[in-house]
Amino acid sequence: MLANYGYQDGSGEFFITIDTDRCNGCGDCVSACPARLFAVVDEDPHDPLREEPVAIVVDDKRKKLKYECNPCKLPSVRPPLPCVTACQAEAIGHSW
Repeated sequence: MLANYGYQDGSGEFFITIDTDRCNGCGDCVSACPARLFAVVDEDPHDPLREEPVAIVVDDKRKKLKYECNPCKLPSVRPPLPCVTACQAEAIGHSW
């Protein structure tokens, strides 16, 4: 299941997608993100039948992704974002 966190406005779409089927709840994204966007929870709020831990984007950051993720998005060279690089399960994606 794909869990999308973020929003869309006049300047674009700003979403982080977590593939909850791939996420193993390791927490590497939590420590890799300088903005502290991620948390690992015991129950998936999108899939109540899931019994393993899963990463989520914390509530108070969801509508601020455009600003919170901005320091990791260099304007000229676009290396992979730290959270994407840290995720060994390849469960994290971005819309930008």
